[in-house]
Amino acid sequence: VAGVARSGDKVLLTERLRGSHLEGTWEFPGGKVDPGEEPEQALCREWREELAVDLTDIRPWTFAYHQYPEKTVLILFYYVSLKGEPVPQEGQRMAWISCSDLDTYPMPAADKALIEDLMAVEPG
Repeated sequence: VAGVARSGDKVLLTERLRGSHLEGTWEFPGGKVDPGEEPEQALCREWREELAVDLTDIRPWTFAYHQYPEKTVLILFYYVSLKGEPVPQEGQRMAWISCSDLDTYPMPAADKALIEDLMAVEPG
């Protein structure tokens, strides 16, 4: 699961940590769904763990299915609103990026495929 938080024409991205799959790329924050967990619960848990922020107004947006050489992923993307200010908890970098600049950031293929659609959606 991954969350797309918008502030005007900007979206929140975090950088994948060294030693992780696709390290150094920027992505929409999220993570794996644990056994017995609903996707929305996993999204809230991941944002609390990684960014110390609660999510409100969680709305399904789209999904991405991508086959990397070492693994296959299915990511459910949600639009989210934040309660509080996000603060990285794991040493990762975080940035609010203008939608028009998203294509200048190295992103995993599963996330990058959504940039054009994201840029076409009005903020809000």
